[in-house]
Amino acid sequence: MAQMPPPASGVSTVSPEISARADLVANRFVRVVNQVEPVAESICREETERLLCDFHIMVDADPDAPANAYQTQDRWGRPIIIFTVALIADAQNEDELAFVLGHEASHHLLGHIKKSSEGAKAGAVIFGNLASASGLQDQALEEAVNLGAMVGSRYYAKRYELEADRLGTLITVEAGYNPIRGAQFFTRIPDPGDRFLGSHPPNAQRLQVVRETAAAVGY
Repeated sequence: MAQMPPPASGVSTVSPEISARADLVANRFVRVVNQVEPVAESICREETERLLCDFHIMVDADPDAPANAYQTQDRWGRPIIIFTVALIADAQNEDELAFVLGHEASHHLLGHIKKSSEGAKAGAVIFGNLASASGLQDQALEEAVNLGAMVGSRYYAKRYELEADRLGTLITVEAGYNPIRGAQFFTRIPDPGDRFLGSHPPNAQRLQVVRETAAAVGY
């Protein structure tokens, strides 16, 4: 886990109140990780094949990074989930942190990185062939290929987010947290709307998916 650098020359620049708040937020995050990660790992091992399931949870300590969390993987395919300090601090409760962690873990369980990469490659090939057949060359052809990759990677992006919301809801419940309360952060973040080739679906749709999924398991 990333750590913040210590204050220079041993001189404290943080008030006791802020220090206590930072400790509270950090401890809350650690509790959530310790409770949710084993659930996600267990589901991964039970439901998937040929996937590495040892999640590595990291913190981006850049104080200027916006509130965000995302899933990636290392060169060996080990899943990595990164939270920015702004998101950890902005979370209203442990349920929100648990839902975000469950959502990001779900992207790995559902193979979304691989699927997005395959979509990008297919889009690049299709647009490249069309551009070449139209007589485009050099920079124009390269731009067409890049556009195709973007379209291909985003074509199912909103579907992938909703899939991760559904599975993330189940992980949150299994870990002992409230997914409906956890998904309330959707009411505070900017609504992306229903834009064509947008990366995320409307917030209201995501909230509805969480409610329906939770109700289906009697929550």
